[in-house]
Formats: sequence, structure tokens, C-alpha cells
Amino acid sequence: MQTILIAARVVISIIFLFYASWSDYKTREVSNKVWIIYGPIGLILSLTEFLVYSPSKIPLYGLSVGVTFLMAFLLFYSGGFGGADSKAFMCISLALPFSTEMLFSPLIPAESSPLAMYLFPIVIFSNSVLIAATSACYILFRNIIHRIRYGKYFFEGSLKTESIGKKIIIFFTAYKLPISKIKEKWHIYPMEDIDTTEIEQKRQLVILPKDEGRNEIIDRLNNAIETKTIEDYVWASPGLPMLIFVTLGLMIAIIFGDIIWILISLFF
Repeated sequence: MQTILIAARVVISIIFLFYASWSDYKTREVSNKVWIIYGPIGLILSLTEFLVYSPSKIPLYGLSVGVTFLMAFLLFYSGGFGGADSKAFMCISLALPFSTEMLFSPLIPAESSPLAMYLFPIVIFSNSVLIAATSACYILFRNIIHRIRYGKYFFEGSLKTESIGKKIIIFFTAYKLPISKIKEKWHIYPMEDIDTTEIEQKRQLVILPKDEGRNEIIDRLNNAIETKTIEDYVWASPGLPMLIFVTLGLMIAIIFGDIIWILISLFF
């Protein structure tokens, strides 16, 4: 019966996250109804299992949930996560606080990750970040091709004065697009803006794009392009649907385990 409860928590989590990922991909929005249903179901199944079979795990359950909630809040308020991403991890912590090795042993043989044993949502998070990071390879390749094709510098005009750190972040998270394409695709975010506080309009890089003010930034860039202050191509980010990576991170955590821990184990 305990195995059935674990399997139910895994299946429920996968179903809800798959739906949330699909919604995130299609509209970049996820209804709160998803989390309102998923969270309580995960909580009930987890508490039922722990109360009946492992009462000693209840304090550890509270620890896993508390740490994950704190991480989700911090990432949301720092701009690292969207609202749906944060709610997804909160619900995951309620449904899958610990490793699922009792149900399914990871395919890659390695000692159990300490994080997976007590903070399974953090393992899902680290797996998700690693998968999302692979998109940087595509963006890097695209930027190099653009440089070869058009023969222009990556950062021109006043962007040359931006810090090396900002340039590196932009180089791996954004690529150049004409302003018309940024207007057409609402999920693409401009990664530069125009500083209108000075007499001479100055371009500046934007590290954390947000929905708020997106249209105003596009209008400022468009006006600068129309007056030929800047060229048509500007830095923009595709706005990655993080929930897809979270779902993949969960699947990898179940099938293979903690990727970072596996890499550390192989290295040593």
C-alpha cells in the first residue's frame, strides 16, 4: 500500500506538471486552479503515507516543505522565478518531499544523494537548471553565426561601455532580433533599453526582463530605430518556459537521480 501511495504521488505530479508545462508553452501562463488542486492532493497523499507508515518522517517532511517554500519565495521576489514556477515547486514539495527510490531505483548506479533523501525538490530544481543551461549552447551558436553573417560587433555604440559581466550574461541568454519580430511574439523580451534621462539617448542592457514595462521598452527602442539613433537589430531573449525544464528535471530525478551528485561521484 505504501508503494501505491508513492506511485500515486509521482503520477499526480507528472500529470499536473505536464499540463502546466503545456499551458506555459502555449500561453506563458498557468491557471492558479492547477496549483489549488495539485497542492492539496499532494499534501493529503503524503500525510496519509507518513502518518500510517513513517510517522518519524513528519518533521523531515516539514523541513523539506519549509526549505522549498523559502527557496521559491526568494527566487520569485528576486526575479529568478515566475509565479507559476514558484507555485510548482511549492506543490512538488508537498507531494514529493523525499527521493522516490523506494518505488524506482535510478538507472545510473551511484550512492544516494543526501539532498534527494531529504530535500528532493531541491534536486529537481538543480536538474532543471542544468537542463535549462543547455539552451545557452544554442544561443551561443546563434550569436556566433550572426556575427559571421553580418560582420558586426556584438555590442555597438553605448553598449560598449557596459560591464563585462552584463555582456557575458546577455551573450549566453539573448540574441539579436529585428524590433518587428519582438513586437509580434509577446513571449520574446527585449534585453536592452533606452535611457531617456540624458540628452543623448543611451542604450543599456537589461539583465532581468519582466512583463511589467515590456511594451514601454519596445516603444522606446522602436522610436530610437525610427530616428536612426540605433540599428534595427536589438538584443532579446525568448523567455524560456521554465516549467518544461522543471518537468524534465523531475523525470530525470526519478529515472537517473541527482545529476550534480552523480557527476561529483564520477569525478571522485
